Amino acid sequence: MTNSKDYSHIIDCLRTKSRCLWLNERLFPNCRPDQSILAGIADAGARFKRCEPLLAAVFNELGPTGGRIESPLTNAGKLAACSPVTAPGAWFIKRDDLLPVAGSIKARGGFHEVLAYAEKLALDHGIINPTSDRRCLAEEAARGLFSAHKILVGSTGNLGLAIGTLSAALGFRSEVHMSADARQWKKDRLLARGVAVVEHQGDYSAAVATARSLMKESDYFVDDEASALLFYGYATAALELKMQLHAVGRKVDSQTPLLVYLPCGVGGAPGGITVGLKAIFGPDVHCFFAEPVASPCMLLQLCSGQTGPVSVAEIGLDNKTEADGLAVGQASLFVAHRIQEMLAGVFTVSDDELYENMALVEKHLGFLPEPSAAAGLRGPMWLNETEAGREYLRRHQIVPDHATHVIWTTGGSLVPELQRIHYRNTAEMKIRSLRSGLIART
Repeated sequence: MTNSKDYSHIIDCLRTKSRCLWLNERLFPNCRPDQSILAGIADAGARFKRCEPLLAAVFNELGPTGGRIESPLTNAGKLAACSPVTAPGAWFIKRDDLLPVAGSIKARGGFHEVLAYAEKLALDHGIINPTSDRRCLAEEAARGLFSAHKILVGSTGNLGLAIGTLSAALGFRSEVHMSADARQWKKDRLLARGVAVVEHQGDYSAAVATARSLMKESDYFVDDEASALLFYGYATAALELKMQLHAVGRKVDSQTPLLVYLPCGVGGAPGGITVGLKAIFGPDVHCFFAEPVASPCMLLQLCSGQTGPVSVAEIGLDNKTEADGLAVGQASLFVAHRIQEMLAGVFTVSDDELYENMALVEKHLGFLPEPSAAAGLRGPMWLNETEAGREYLRRHQIVPDHATHVIWTTGGSLVPELQRIHYRNTAEMKIRSLRSGLIART
């Protein structure tokens, strides 16, 4: 494995599942997306806007917002003062776990891709024209057309929920290929909506590869590893965040920078959001990904210096983590190539920390995210309590007291109560174990 810089110490940390912070030496703070990406993001925003009446018509949950796919920004000041994640500045949680219908960050990209495909089919078959009311896509003629087409996707869970839910609502046949480590409740929820679920004993990459290989001429494959439509859909969250920060009086400029912490699996959602934020805020936003110690695929891809794919298996990692949505062994090259000069860095998190993070969020903010969604919580700690992090702040002239921290929670609101109780009990056990260890060492 060849590196553009000597990252052997980072590779050693990854190989031994030691938590670490990697800072991207290729970061170019002024880097912004090119015109083709900006056009794609603008097109996604326009598509969501014209399809709002359609979404409100097919999902009762979207009636109150008129069909808008949006999530709240919650003040997280109570977290900022609690150990072990103390850090100055203003703290917020971006609650994509509350995105309606699909209940996760994947609603943005997944819904966008299904809407784009539905529009194209309907336009090609003369059912709508460019200015038609998109509620036509829920009527009998469109549903008859869609029923002759199948949408396939490979997923660890949440993307499958988003794709399968909207596909079924519009009348498509849909098939979600899921890895064995995907949560059973997510499979059950899809089955209840009439979506075919195919389970694979291999990991996420095996599920994606199988779904791709089974596609027939009339089928449509949503490629989580290389989809521009998913990517652009995710990126639309950036404008939403900008408006929400403005509403709570938080400026983003060189004196009051924005630091964002995003859980990362294959990379599509955090990558799209990063590009969207850089398009708006440029050098005044600093985006960090959070990955499990067993599945640091984007960190490995970026620090390896390789242009081809790199798998965590190559350094002896098993890709086994409680963060099922982040259990990905090989990052999206499509995303890696687009963010390699925009991403500030990546930090890793152990499963024990995931559960501790979940308990902290529930205790101080009153909700329980799923493990994957809790991965970003300690981003501010990495920057403020490690020498490498403090050096990053100094180098970029970030005054900690002036920073705005946004931690993205990506899923959890649809978790069934029995699963929620299991998460809570596991978190309590982890915390008791941690305290016992600390007492034993004193």
